[in-house]
Amino acid sequence: MTWAEQILAAKSGRDRVQPGEYVVARLDGFMMHDIFAADVLGLLDEVGIARLDDPERVTVVFDHMVPAPSVAAAVHQRKARELVIRYGIRHFHEIGRGVSHQVMVEEQRVQEGDLVAATDSHTTTYGGVGAISTGIGSTEMAYALATGTLWFKVPESVLIRLEGAFAEGTSGKDLILALMQTVGSDVAQARSLEFRGPEATSLTLADRLTVCNMGVEMGAKFAVFPPGAHDPQEAAYAARYTVDLAALQPMVAIPHHVENVRPVSEAAGTRIDQVFIGSCTNGRLQDLRDAASLLAGRRVAPGVRLIVVPASREIYRQAAGEGILDALSAAGAIVEGPGCGPCFGGHLGLLAPGERCLGTHNRNFQGRMGSPDAEIYLASPLTAAATAIAGEIADPRALLRELAAKEVSG
Repeated sequence: MTWAEQILAAKSGRDRVQPGEYVVARLDGFMMHDIFAADVLGLLDEVGIARLDDPERVTVVFDHMVPAPSVAAAVHQRKARELVIRYGIRHFHEIGRGVSHQVMVEEQRVQEGDLVAATDSHTTTYGGVGAISTGIGSTEMAYALATGTLWFKVPESVLIRLEGAFAEGTSGKDLILALMQTVGSDVAQARSLEFRGPEATSLTLADRLTVCNMGVEMGAKFAVFPPGAHDPQEAAYAARYTVDLAALQPMVAIPHHVENVRPVSEAAGTRIDQVFIGSCTNGRLQDLRDAASLLAGRRVAPGVRLIVVPASREIYRQAAGEGILDALSAAGAIVEGPGCGPCFGGHLGLLAPGERCLGTHNRNFQGRMGSPDAEIYLASPLTAAATAIAGEIADPRALLRELAAKEVSG
């Protein structure tokens, strides 16, 4: 069986499952954030369900509207806090702890082989640690919390074999953007993307989490790096692809769809008003290090706003300790506390009509970051940093070569 089939079989008490079958599986974990926690727990309260099946498997993280940008958000969060206490949820993380998906990994609330559901579409992120995970709606979550189970239609799986090693200036973000272009949602829709091959296990955790995070943008039900590099014997895949990481180049998604991808070189020169580095996709320490490697000793271009949001308090502290935040701030960046704000247009960094933002987040839908007349481009932290310096979309490889030459010369 494929990895998704193995886990769904184990969690539903079956020896085997096949694509297209419906199973009722017991979940290992549940996560809600501040936008949906009050609604989900409120549904249970309304119908008189006094206790959850297992509060120890439930995690609540306040990360989207933090700190509360409006009275309405503050009231909503207060209700969620009251219900968290009432239902005995101990694993509750207040504002400032970080973006929910990063917190789940840091707190080891998700493990290899787990089946996890959360009220957020980018729950596919946990495939980076070998779990299968997906986003669900509020009513589904209410049922799952009450029973500990949820029904699943066993998805077909798509095998993506990774070979070679990342070339200069490329990373997991460029890989998943390239897959948006070459594989796309027609192939991945409602399927499980399984990343295997000789180089799959050598990718950093940060890169694996990034790739799985954006699997949902291809329409995937799950996106996962299973343990081990080899394909399971006799597993049936609906499609198979091979990617040579060494052949990748920096990529960018242009407005207004994530699948509208092209090499950075083809978009170079496009004027940018704002650059955003952060989110559950690319707000990790590796991402901040990459950005700082180019920005240290340089300045953000006049007329460009650079917003940096570490994905968690732990990342914030590590980046501060390494001097990364100081380097970014000295370059002209504004560094915000951990949270999701700019990514989904909740608050912080909203765009005016006609403005353009290049960000490291996961969606560039029209109106997502403010005005529907603004434009959003998506790229890696290296490309974001190079763009902030140039004031226009720029290929990071020229700056990287310049840095390498300086190191050689002394």
